Amino acid sequence: MRLTRRKAWAAGIVAGAVLLGLIGYLFRVQIALAAFDLFFAKRVKAQLEESYQPIVRTQPEGAAETRPAEDRPEEAAAKADLPFTLLLLGSDSRGKERGRSDTMIVTVVRPRDGAMLLVSIPRDTRVDIPGREKPDKIAHAYAYGGAGLAVETLERFLDLRIDHYASINFQGFREVIDTIGGIKLPIEKDLVNDDPYHEHFVVKAGQPFYNGEDALNYVRFREDAGGDASRTKRQQIFLQAIIDKASEVGEWRKIPELIEIMGSNFATDIPPDDLLRLAEQMLARKSRPIYSHTLAGAGRMEDGAWYFIADERDCEQVKAWIRAWLDADAPLWELPKPDPAGTDGR
Repeated sequence: MRLTRRKAWAAGIVAGAVLLGLIGYLFRVQIALAAFDLFFAKRVKAQLEESYQPIVRTQPEGAAETRPAEDRPEEAAAKADLPFTLLLLGSDSRGKERGRSDTMIVTVVRPRDGAMLLVSIPRDTRVDIPGREKPDKIAHAYAYGGAGLAVETLERFLDLRIDHYASINFQGFREVIDTIGGIKLPIEKDLVNDDPYHEHFVVKAGQPFYNGEDALNYVRFREDAGGDASRTKRQQIFLQAIIDKASEVGEWRKIPELIEIMGSNFATDIPPDDLLRLAEQMLARKSRPIYSHTLAGAGRMEDGAWYFIADERDCEQVKAWIRAWLDADAPLWELPKPDPAGTDGR
């Protein structure tokens, strides 16, 4: 009888351990989020205060509201759990120079279902920049007037309201990528940048993980046949790879360190409390589907300079996609999306 009780007691311990392990596995995301909120949230919020940089803005003449004003809180769309638009600006500037925005991605974020629609705008796109006498490349808007002018330029170009912006200097990603152990990139052939007028480097294909320097060179690579369209596609893949790696449960404890590394390389007008709430909401999702598209068009010479001329029909399609994605009541599966079988879908 005593042996039987001991066996039963041991079996109970084993069963309890298995049950706890199963619960821990099934709810590992929720547990990690609770731990993050308990140990790291205050530190991260303090660090994000330095990155909070609101911009002075007015509704540009002729721009359409993306949804009724009463449904879009002035401080942050994320606070109300509604879909919102975010202009992601990426630069490759060195030192203290502002530089141009080599990356401009209009993003629709849907916190409830964790989905995002990314529309990349080629940096050479010919547009009217507020305050400038003649059309110019859209990347120059950031150089002329920072995030505020870049936002206003995109609003006029696509006839919509940009709720928020996030500006990132890709140089800041180098150490971040190394800290998280590298990222996966689909490089099947060596990338060789050897034009006399370009920075020289080689990114070897087939690596299981790519360090910060290789990952940034992957984004910078300019000598393939696809030109600017291929570059914007690589930018999308690069950002997706970082999101995937940073979303792993084991990496969350590094978030304070990663934000500290980013330092002055990151700026946004989303208040720290709302940014933390949004991040936790997105990370808690079992899946975070991302659909990406690069604005269609063709390059040609205009007024002695090389420009990307956006396709009008594609612009109208992009506007329709964004309007649909901002409908909080529309289920994700009903929303129009870039073709997943094509070069734009993910």
